[in-house]
Amino acid sequence: MSSLKAGDIAPDFRLASDDGTYASLADFRGKFVLFYFFPKALTPG
Repeated sequence: MSSLKAGDIAPDFRLASDDGTYASLADFRGKFVLFYFFPKALTPG
């Protein structure tokens, strides 16, 4: 898979949330989405 460029449509993916549920990018189709990734507490990174 090639890298995405600004303005590209992101491929669908699924992520686990902190409450154990899952969300798919497709669940938010037609809406603006911001994903913020951070390292787990007390881990390097």
